[in-house]
Amino acid sequence: MNQDAPETEPKGVAGERYTGAGIAGEGAQPYLAPAYYKLGFIKIPRYHTPMAQIFTVSMVCFLCPGMYNALGGLGGGGQVNPTAQDNASVALYATFAVFGFCSGTICNFIGVKYTLAIGGFGYFIYAAAFLSYNINQNAGFVIFAGALTGFCAGLLWCAQGVVSLAYPEEKDKGKGISIFWAIFNLGGVIGSAIPLGQNFYNTTNTVTNGTYVAFMVLMFAGFVLSFFLLPADKVRRADGSHIENVTHPGVMDDIKGLYRTMITDPWILALFPLFFSSNWFYTYQFNDYNAQLFTLRARSLNSMMYWLMQIFGALLFGYGLDWTRFSRKTRAYAGWVAAMILTCAIWGGGVAAVIGADRNVPVVRLDIYSDGYFVHLFLYMWYGFLDASYQIFIYWTFGALTNDIRKIAYYAGYYKGVQSVGNAIIFRIDALKTPYANIFASSWALMVAGLLCALPVLVIRIRATEKIEEGDEVYIKDGIEVVRHRRRDEKLQ
Repeated sequence: MNQDAPETEPKGVAGERYTGAGIAGEGAQPYLAPAYYKLGFIKIPRYHTPMAQIFTVSMVCFLCPGMYNALGGLGGGGQVNPTAQDNASVALYATFAVFGFCSGTICNFIGVKYTLAIGGFGYFIYAAAFLSYNINQNAGFVIFAGALTGFCAGLLWCAQGVVSLAYPEEKDKGKGISIFWAIFNLGGVIGSAIPLGQNFYNTTNTVTNGTYVAFMVLMFAGFVLSFFLLPADKVRRADGSHIENVTHPGVMDDIKGLYRTMITDPWILALFPLFFSSNWFYTYQFNDYNAQLFTLRARSLNSMMYWLMQIFGALLFGYGLDWTRFSRKTRAYAGWVAAMILTCAIWGGGVAAVIGADRNVPVVRLDIYSDGYFVHLFLYMWYGFLDASYQIFIYWTFGALTNDIRKIAYYAGYYKGVQSVGNAIIFRIDALKTPYANIFASSWALMVAGLLCALPVLVIRIRATEKIEEGDEVYIKDGIEVVRHRRRDEKLQ
C-alpha cells in the first residue's frame, strides 16, 4: 500500500458494525453496535446491514417478478393458447435488451430505491393486461404491457444487482445470492398456489379473473415495499465498512466502460453462451411442456413444485459455492461438474416426454389424478432445481471475477442484456410454431455449450481472491473503503 495513503480506521469484529463513535484516545476501542437482533438462538440482521437490505429487495422480487414467474409458469400466462404471452414476451425481452444500459443511468439520477420502485410497477401493469385479455381479448394491450415491463424489468434488475452483488462481503456473495434466489422463487411457489386453489374445479383451462386480480394486488404490494429500501450510504457491513456509493455513468460512458472492461478482461466474452442460454429453456418448459400437456390445476401444481425446487437448488448451490473449507478454484470446478451432470441427467430424462410430441396433434391433457402424472411432475420439479443451480452458478462465476463495483455493474448489464436477447429469440421461435423437439434440443445443447465455454474461465481466470487488482490501492477514508485503480486508469487514459 502507498505510504501516503491514509491509515485504515478500526474495524468491528464479525457480526458487529463500527459506528465511528466513542474513541477516547489512542488505543481506545471504538463503540460497536450489534449487527443482529437476537430472538432466542435466531439472529435477525439489523435493518442497516447488507443482509437486511438484500432481504428487502428479495421481498420486492418475491412480489413482482416472483408473481410474474408464477403467471408465466402456468404456461401461456394462464391462457389456453400461449400466442398472446409469446408475443408479449418477445416485446418484453427485446425492450429489456435495448434499454438495459439506460437503467444504470436512471439509477444514477434517482437512486436505487426509486429505480426499484419504478421497476416493480411495470409488473402490476403486466398482470392487468392479462386481466383485460381474459375479458375482451385485447392482444395489443398485452404486447404493450410486455414492452413496458421490459423497460421496468431493466430498472428492477439493475437495483437488485447493485444490492445483491455489491453489498455483501466477498465471503458472503454466494450466500447473499442464494438467499435472494430462494426468497424470490418463494414468490413463484405462493403465486402458483393462488391459481391452484382458485381454479381447482375449473375445467376451461384458462384462469379466472379473480386470479389475475390477486396477482395485481400482490405486485402492487411489492411496488409499495420498494420504498422501504435504505440509501447505500446508510448501510454498513459487519466489519464496519460502508457500502461504496454505486454511481452509474451516462449511456455513452456505460458503453465505453463495458468496451474497456471487455478489453481489460476479455474472459467475460467466453461467458456469452452461458448467459445466452440462461433463460432460453423457459419457453420449452413453460409453454411447450407444462401448458400443452396438463389441465389447469395440474399446471398450477406443477408450477408450484417447480418454484419450490428452485429454493432447494439455490440454497444448496449458493452455500456450497461459499464453503470456505475448499479453495475458491476447487469450488468453481465442483460447481461446474455438478451443473454439467445435472444438465445432462435432467434433460436426458425429458427425452421420453418430447418423443412423438406434435403441435398439430391434439393431446389428452394429464390431470393430477391421471396415470403417469406424477412421473411428469417429478421431471418438471427437477427442471426447476436445474434452473436455480444454473443461475446461481452464473451469478457466482461472474461475481468471482471481480469485487470492483463498476465492473460488476458492467458484467450484470452484459449478462441481463445477452440473456434478454436469447429470451426474445426463443419466444419468437415458439410463436412461429417450431416443433417441440427442436426447442427441446436447442435448450439442452445451449446449456451444455455454455458450460463448456465457461470452463476455460474457471481454469485460468478464477483466483483465490479478487480483493484488489495488480497496481490498485485500497485504503479507508472516513470509514469508506476506497479502491484506487491506478494501473488500469493509466492504461485507459
